[in-house]
Amino acid sequence: MIDHEAVREANIAFYRAFENLNIQEMDTIWADEDYVRCIHPGWDARIGWNAVRDSWVLIFNNTFGIQFSVEIIDMMVRANFASVACIETIATLDQGTWQSGMVVATNLFEERHGMWKIIHHHGSPVIGGHLNQEAK
Repeated sequence: MIDHEAVREANIAFYRAFENLNIQEMDTIWADEDYVRCIHPGWDARIGWNAVRDSWVLIFNNTFGIQFSVEIIDMMVRANFASVACIETIATLDQGTWQSGMVVATNLFEERHGMWKIIHHHGSPVIGGHLNQEAK
């Protein structure tokens, strides 16, 4: 279905911007609204685009390299709203050494003028790197 593919592409664009550590790319994929939310693993919620954007700037300024492998475990598209639940396997470059971990994330999107914009990202670390995926 075309809506599912467009949401999948919007999700890919989010992770591409993250890997590129590019705030201008993030600017184009997020809705510039007071109601957007972002909860990075271990952080308090950032509410409103200005706070969310500031969190990305902070992350990008303190990250030397990051790579994602993203597995979508659930996607729901309804009218102008979509949710994507996924498992992020993340590798980060820290002092010349790559470290890896897993995060379970939910990304919410809103369709606006033919474009799917992210309005919510929530990531929680997976302790020990193992997930029970029986609910698939």
